Amino acid sequence: MHILLTNDDGIHAEGLRALADAALRRGHRVTVSAPMGQCSANSQHITLRTPLLVHNIPWEGVRAYAVEGTPTDCVRVVPDLTGDPVDFCISGINNGENAGSATYYSGTVAAAREAAMLYMPAMAVSIMVGADARMRERLADLAIRMAEQFRDTKLPRFTLININAPAIPPEEWKPLRVCPLSQAYYQDGYEKRVSPLGQTYLWIAANDTSGVPMEEPEEGSDYALMRAGHVTCTFLGAFADHNAAFGPALRDFDL
Repeated sequence: MHILLTNDDGIHAEGLRALADAALRRGHRVTVSAPMGQCSANSQHITLRTPLLVHNIPWEGVRAYAVEGTPTDCVRVVPDLTGDPVDFCISGINNGENAGSATYYSGTVAAAREAAMLYMPAMAVSIMVGADARMRERLADLAIRMAEQFRDTKLPRFTLININAPAIPPEEWKPLRVCPLSQAYYQDGYEKRVSPLGQTYLWIAANDTSGVPMEEPEEGSDYALMRAGHVTCTFLGAFADHNAAFGPALRDFDL
């Protein structure tokens, strides 16, 4: 199987290498196309007004490109870079979970969604902050095996597989649970500061160790299950609407 790997943490991220190593161990052919640097929270951003510089990266057993663009760019350019059909795209392993509301901001999830839009079966893989090499290795192996299982499954258009794992020793992981996204939202804010030149600026009040404060997740949702020690899986789709519920209110709306 020809697997495309990407991420939003950049070409040198440990999670990306863990996925590549796992794919090679299982006999797959690997192409990496990842951002040159950190691109977290880029969502579905594509580059429109500047050229995308591409660098060949030495990587034994892997064809690897570092793209001076967004995670979405990295997926979009592959057909033109290689002319080589991709059997499956995996984005990750992200350093930090991409569950609930985070899926709308995540560059990791956006890259997988872009692949799905381009008719590639796709998966986003993330682990909570604090993971070590053994946790990433185990999760990478799980992701490759799941890609093997879903390679020939025709998912609905734009649908991707979203995997999240807790940052605890793999032997303590609880069983994989298929679950809905949490609707819990962030409760962060901004610190207002003034520069030495008197310019007001704002800095988001969150950090990489304590995370972002959130509402309490619903029982059975991805966030709640992950915090309880489960590996979670959500099949993220598209094109959902609430027209049936709210459309009748506009039936007699006067233009």
